[in-house]
Parts: sequence; C-alpha cells; structure tokens
Amino acid sequence: MGLLEGKRLLITGVITDASLAFHAAKIAQEQGAEVVLTGFGRMRLVERIAQRLPKPAPVVELDVSDQSQLDSLVERVSPYLGESSEVDGPKLDGVLHSIGFAPASCLGEGAFMNAPWEDVASTIQVSAYSFKSLSTALLPLLGPGSSIVGMDFDNRQAWPAYDWMGVAKSTLESVTRYLARDLGPKGIRVNLVAAGPVRTMAAKSIPGFSAFEDAWDGRAPLGWDVNDPVPVAKTVCAVLSDWLPVTTGSMVWADGGFHAIGV
Repeated sequence: MGLLEGKRLLITGVITDASLAFHAAKIAQEQGAEVVLTGFGRMRLVERIAQRLPKPAPVVELDVSDQSQLDSLVERVSPYLGESSEVDGPKLDGVLHSIGFAPASCLGEGAFMNAPWEDVASTIQVSAYSFKSLSTALLPLLGPGSSIVGMDFDNRQAWPAYDWMGVAKSTLESVTRYLARDLGPKGIRVNLVAAGPVRTMAAKSIPGFSAFEDAWDGRAPLGWDVNDPVPVAKTVCAVLSDWLPVTTGSMVWADGGFHAIGV
C-alpha cells in the first residue's frame, strides 16, 4: 500500500514537467493518490503536461487573484473527486499550494528600494495571501485529517536578488501559522515545505539564481543537486500523508540541511 493510497489531492502550480508541483503529483500518484491539477494562463500547455503523469490528471482553471474563480472552485473540482459518502459528498484529503509570482520590478538589484506598491501588492497577493484564499475556497471539501501544504523558500534572512519575493515568503510563513491556528479545530493541518533551490521555470525568473546554486551544494551537509526535484517532491508527499498527524503551523526543510549550517 502506498503512502497516499486512496487520498484525493488538489495540486496547483504545474507549469512544465520540471515544476516541483509536477513531481509532487507524479510521486503522489505512484503512492496511490488521485490527483486533480489546477492551471493558470496557458491551459493547453498544462493539460498536455498533465498527460505525462503516470495517470493523466484532470485540470481545472484557477487564477488565485480572481475571486469568482475561487468562489466556483468547489463546484468545478467536485466532479473529479467522486463521492466519499452519500452524506458527506466529495472530499479532498490534501492540497498543495505551489504558487508564486513577482513582477520583474520586484526582483534583482535595486528592486527592494524602487519597486512600486502596485507590483509589491501583486507579489504579496499571489504569493502569500492566496494561500489563505485558496484554503478558504476549498474548506467545504476539507475536514479532519486533511493536509494543506505550501511551497516556501526559507526567508529568515535577506537573500541577494530575492527582494520583494522574500518579503512575500515571510508573509506566507506568517499566514501559515494563522491558518494552522484557525483550521486546527477542524482537524486540518497547515504546513510549509521550505525547499532548496531547484531549476524550475520559477527559479529562472529570479536574477542571480546561480548564486544560490553555487552556495548550496558546498554548505548543505547532505549535498544538493539543483537538477533533482524528487527529494523535495517526496517531502511534500510525506507532509500530505497521514504520517505527520500532529504537525501543523510548521516549516519542514527539504534543503539538504543548508539552513542548519553557518557560513
């Protein structure tokens, strides 16, 4: 029996087959889960990528900054979940929030001091506030034992070039704690997986990303391969599983131990 046998998961953030979300979906299926994906923008591309999973997955459109799409999300996702019982109806066992966005003005040299508020607001809304708005939208499908997981990049310190995305990640970490507080009485766990740098499309949009790559492998006690998303995806699946039943409001590191070692 797989780690996620019989689980029904909603996974956001698949853009290409290099996405961390894609690999999380792939491993989740291999571990017995049924998966529904969400896509934004280039829907045909996401639908093609969904066909590359071990079991082709349905794709639902979702722009987390569009309240009308959030309001209709349960209705649009439910047909792919089956019936958990005649009384309860469709149910989600887990959600992966793997969504982040920052305009170019918010990243790179000089960005922190010069980015306009409109761009900063967009960065925070999509990269942090949407964790709360997605969770709220899906509450009718969630219940005791459900696990909500977000993708993080440990932001307890300032990073070169990360700038307002770093601020958004700090906000995401705080949002996680408050979500854990408010959803805990419902039996719903909320956690983050703080990943080391992996070469994804999102990473390519960060100026100076190679600086992260160069530093990581030499400092992480377990070493680090920026071309291998599988260890991070496995960690995500572990947090989505039933094997961390009393872990919530936490940041689980999947970074080779980099965070624990000083310069």
